[in-house]
Amino acid sequence: MLTYSMEDRGGLPLYEYLYRRIRADILDGTLAAGERLPSKRSLAEHLNVSVITVEGAYAQLEAEGYLYTLPKRGFFVSRVARLPAGVGAAPPLPPPPEPVHWRLDLKSNRVDTARFPVATWARLTRQVLSEGSGALLSPVPHQGLPALRQAIADDLRDYKGMAVSPEQIVVGAGAEYLYLLLAQLLGQNTVFAVEDPGYPKIRQVYGKCGARCCPVPLDGRGMDPAALRSSGATAAHLSPSHHYPTGLVTPIGRRQELLAWARDTGAVIIEDDYDSEFRFTGRPIPTLQSIDSDGLVIYMNTFSQTISPSMRVGFMVLPPRLLERYRRELDFYACTVPALDQHVLARFLDRGCYEQHLSRMRKEYRLRRDRVLEAFRASPFADRISISEQGAGLHFLLRLDTACPDEGLRRRAREAGVRLSFLSEYAAVPDPAYAHTLVINYAGLEAGQLPEAMDLLAEVFKE
Repeated sequence: MLTYSMEDRGGLPLYEYLYRRIRADILDGTLAAGERLPSKRSLAEHLNVSVITVEGAYAQLEAEGYLYTLPKRGFFVSRVARLPAGVGAAPPLPPPPEPVHWRLDLKSNRVDTARFPVATWARLTRQVLSEGSGALLSPVPHQGLPALRQAIADDLRDYKGMAVSPEQIVVGAGAEYLYLLLAQLLGQNTVFAVEDPGYPKIRQVYGKCGARCCPVPLDGRGMDPAALRSSGATAAHLSPSHHYPTGLVTPIGRRQELLAWARDTGAVIIEDDYDSEFRFTGRPIPTLQSIDSDGLVIYMNTFSQTISPSMRVGFMVLPPRLLERYRRELDFYACTVPALDQHVLARFLDRGCYEQHLSRMRKEYRLRRDRVLEAFRASPFADRISISEQGAGLHFLLRLDTACPDEGLRRRAREAGVRLSFLSEYAAVPDPAYAHTLVINYAGLEAGQLPEAMDLLAEVFKE
């Protein structure tokens, strides 16, 4: 007769404790395959528990395949492979690495979330929630909520001069997810030309999807058309309005050359409009898509820089021929952005709150950029640096006159609690010209931090 101390069950229900003990005996061979178990009534009397308790344990064991029944004969142990000793316990795993608390972080693309209109966002959220659960809990179309796509189309028309239909817009959870969709939409045989230097995640995502990436060098006007033509690429992923990390703006003549390449070769251009909203001098740069009359350009953007990195909402605008292919081949994907976020963001855009927020942040970041540049130009190492910035974006390049290699500077900075980003990290093909050039992401630098920041950098940069 099976005997277990039911008082040792801790906080477990009686039936679950009994189920676990019998299962353990089956797995370690104490109960052999084919062995008949006591009847429910006799085991209940022996353990001084109810028949319902034994019935529940037996039923769970039978459902999982540890027991089987024979009509009018009872319960029998199934043939189950015995587990090696120690398999029942979870193996010890190394603890996750401790997060690093940097005294100064110039690498992260942080945005100033303290100035986000939280009260407005909360009010819009309450409005959406108070209007009933019908629309909120209904399935969202795979391209995204119609109201959000309409609001995005209106914003693109009003502030970027783009005449696009809401039907062309696909909403997804951030840029990386949209890269995954594009890799599948264009196919594994697509050769992606990517900017070199450029954002490494683009190469990583396309590569993990099985596509081949071909780094194409930049000259002073953006992606080099001659190198692009010789690359054999069938798609080009670029950021013509504000390249990261160099800050280059592709002029109209070069844009026309790129469109001619796509037209002549039947290729596609992916215009990644990262960081273009924060332009501090002159008018916004028109998008490449707005001068494309042949449906050659896929436009994409996100709200991660303008609202918050945690706002995992991005979108792409597909030309008609690719929209048809998308609906034919990829419309089985569900939209990856929660319905509540889409409803609230649609109202945030539609009611002018987004543009008001952008206007405030442009002023704030312009002041912050000016203070940061002034601090660098008044620093102890000012005579050893040259700064390259285009009056746009939340970063700039700083070239340091030093004999110390980038890895030595990085190591020295890490020891001082400073996190630096180097242009050489963004290059797929090493180039000595990129050495000693830092990518300074300044959006997270408050005015009060600047004196300490310059002292820390002076220590890192010393010869």
